[in-house]
Amino acid sequence: MDEIDLKQPELYINRELSLLEFNRRVLEQAKDERVPLLDRVRFLCISSTNLDEFFEVRVAGLKQKAGLGAKDSGPDNMSAQETLKEISIRAHQLVDEQYRVLNEVMFPLLEQQDIRFIRRDDWTESQQQWLLNYFNESLQPVLSPMGLDPAHPFPRILNKSLNFIVSLTGKDAFGRSSGLAVISAPRSLPRLIQLPADETDSGANDFVFLSSVMHAHADSLFYGMKVEGLYQFRVTRNSELFVDEEEIDDLLRAVEGELLSRNYGDLVRLEVAHNCPQQLIVFLQEQFSLPVADVYQVNGPVNMNRLQEVCDLVDRPDLKYPSFTPRLPIQLVGKDIFKAIAKRDVLLHLPFESFLPVIDFLRQAAEDPNVMAIKQTLYRTGPQSAVVAALVAAAHAGKEVTVVIELMARFDEEANVALATRLQSAGAHVVYGVVGYKTHAKMILVVRREAKRLRHYVHLGTGNYHPRTARIYTDYGLLTCNKKIGEDVQKVFNQLTSLGKVAKFNCLLHSPFTLHTGMIEKIEREIEHAKDGRAGRIIIKVNALVDTQLIQALYRASQAGVEVDLIVRSMCRLRPGVKGVSENIRVRSVVGRFLEHTRVFYFANGGEEEVFGSSADWMERNMFSRVEVCFPIEAKALRERVIQDLNWYLKDNSQAWLLSADGSYSVPKLKKYEEPFFVQQALLESMAEGL
Repeated sequence: MDEIDLKQPELYINRELSLLEFNRRVLEQAKDERVPLLDRVRFLCISSTNLDEFFEVRVAGLKQKAGLGAKDSGPDNMSAQETLKEISIRAHQLVDEQYRVLNEVMFPLLEQQDIRFIRRDDWTESQQQWLLNYFNESLQPVLSPMGLDPAHPFPRILNKSLNFIVSLTGKDAFGRSSGLAVISAPRSLPRLIQLPADETDSGANDFVFLSSVMHAHADSLFYGMKVEGLYQFRVTRNSELFVDEEEIDDLLRAVEGELLSRNYGDLVRLEVAHNCPQQLIVFLQEQFSLPVADVYQVNGPVNMNRLQEVCDLVDRPDLKYPSFTPRLPIQLVGKDIFKAIAKRDVLLHLPFESFLPVIDFLRQAAEDPNVMAIKQTLYRTGPQSAVVAALVAAAHAGKEVTVVIELMARFDEEANVALATRLQSAGAHVVYGVVGYKTHAKMILVVRREAKRLRHYVHLGTGNYHPRTARIYTDYGLLTCNKKIGEDVQKVFNQLTSLGKVAKFNCLLHSPFTLHTGMIEKIEREIEHAKDGRAGRIIIKVNALVDTQLIQALYRASQAGVEVDLIVRSMCRLRPGVKGVSENIRVRSVVGRFLEHTRVFYFANGGEEEVFGSSADWMERNMFSRVEVCFPIEAKALRERVIQDLNWYLKDNSQAWLLSADGSYSVPKLKKYEEPFFVQQALLESMAEGL
C-alpha cells in the first residue's frame, strides 16, 4: 500500500463545526424522555449558554481572521469565510430546533405538571392588577426609555442584554415624532417573575416573562403617544480580552481595564423576536452593521438561558435527578488527613466522591503548627469559596502562603481580580503566573515539618478548585506525599514565581515544555510494542482533541495495529474508521447528568500499564501556551480503579455518541440481548456501595 499523507486536509474535522456539533448533542438531552423534566429544561438552557459562548469566542475569532484575509483556519483547509458561512447555516438550524423544543415540548410538558408560563391574553384580573403594581413599583423606576432622533442617537447596547425596539405614533411634548425608541432592561431585573399564589389566585408555579410585562405596560413609558409594537432584541459581542504583553507593566491593572470594555466588543450576532417587522430588523442591522447571516429571529425569549431559574424556583424533586451525597473515602473518615495521605495515596473521583477532603486538606494545613508553607494555583473558584477562606486563614495564621491566580481565566477574570485583592489583603503572596502562558495547572503544595525534615504533601487535579462545579463536573484529584512528585510540584511553582531555566523533572510532564513530546513518545512506544508483536493499547479521555501532531501520532498508531479508544466530550478533529488510516480508532462522546471533565491517559506499555491524570486537553493551546501538569497514578489499586472507570465509559451504550468517519455522531443501537448501561449512574451506584 502506498504511504498515506497524514497531513492531508480530508483527515481533519473543522474544529468550530465540531464544537457546534457538540452543542447539538447537549440539546438532544433536552429531548430525552429518560431525563427528568426540569433537568431537560436545564439542558436546553445549557445549549443556549454554550451557543452564546461559541459566538462570543469562536465566531468572534473567525470574524477577525476573515477581516484580516486569513486563507485557512487549519489543516481542514476551510477558510475563515467558508467556516463562518457553514456556521451560520448550522447555527440557524440549531436555534430553530431550540425554540421548537421550548414551545412544542417543554412548555406543554411543564404545563402538565402545573408549571405554567402565562401569556398576557390569559392573565386573570387579579394577576393583571398585581403585575401592574409590580411594573409601577419595581420596573418603571429603573427603566430609561430612549427616543431616537438626531439629539438622541442609537444607544450603545451591552453584550447579551435584553432590549426592546419600540415603534411609536404621535408627537411628544416637544413635538418630536421619530417613531422609534429603545428600552434596555437593567441586568438587575429578573427576566422571569413568579406570581405569588396567595395574592393573585395563581398556581404555586405560575410565571410571567418580563417581556410580557413590558408589552402590557409600555404605553405608560411614552405618555400621550401610542406604542404600535415592542419587540425584544439582543446582541452578542466579541468577549475575548486583549492584553498587549509587550506593553503592560502591571497585569492586574491591564485586566481590570479590559474588563470595562468587554461589554462593548465587536458585534457578532443579533437576536430579535420572530414577529418583529422586517423594516425594524433592517434598521437594527444597519445600526449594528451586521449582515443577514448574523440575524437570528427567535420564537420566544431572546435570552433562553434565563429559563434555568425555573429549575431552582420550582420545588419539585420528582422532576429532577435524585439527590445524592458524594461518598467520603473510608480512609479519610475521622482521620488526620496528613496521616492518611502518608499511609497511602488517595484518589478522589468527583462528583461521585466528595470535594470536602480537598477543603479539609487546606483547613488542616492552615491550623497545623507544623505546616510551614502552602502554595496553590487558582484558575476558577467561587466568590465565597471555602478554598480561598482556608488560604486567607492560613495567611492570618502566619503561614507562607503563595497563590498563583490566573487572571485571564475566560469569563472569570472579574472574580479572580477580586480574589487576588482579598488574598493580598490577608498577607498572601499573589502572583499571576507567566505573561503569555495561562496557568491552567491544578496544584496544591503543603510543606510540613515532620521530625527533622520537611515533607511535601500534594494535591493534583484534572479540574478547578470550585466547590459548585465539583458537584456537577467529573474530575480526578490525587492526594499524595510521594517524594518525587512533591519535588516536581515544587519546581513548577518555582517556575511560576521565580526566574530560571527548565529544571529536570522526576515523573511529571508539564506544558509548555515536556507534555506534548512526552505524549507523542508514549504513542510511539505503543507503536513499537505493536510492531514487536505485543498488544498495543491506548485509551485517552479528554474534553477536546484538536492538536494535529497528536492526531497524526494516533493515526500512525492505528496503522501499526495499536487499538485506540478516545473518549472526547466536545471538539474532536480526528476522523475514526478511515481505511488505511484510522481503522483501529474509535471515538465516543459521553453526554449525561454530569459534565465530563476528566483528562486521563492510558498506555498498555507492553504489560507495564501507565495511567496519567492531567489538567490539559489535547489542544495546541494546552500544549504550547499554557502551564499544565500531567501526573502519574502509580499506586496499583488506584491505577486499576481508573482503568475500570475507563472501561465502563467504553461500555456505555445509553449516554454515549459514536463518531463516524464523516464527522457525524450517532447513538449506539442496543442489540436484543443488551441491557442499557449508563456509566455515570453505574459510578454513582458503585460509590454508594463503597466499591
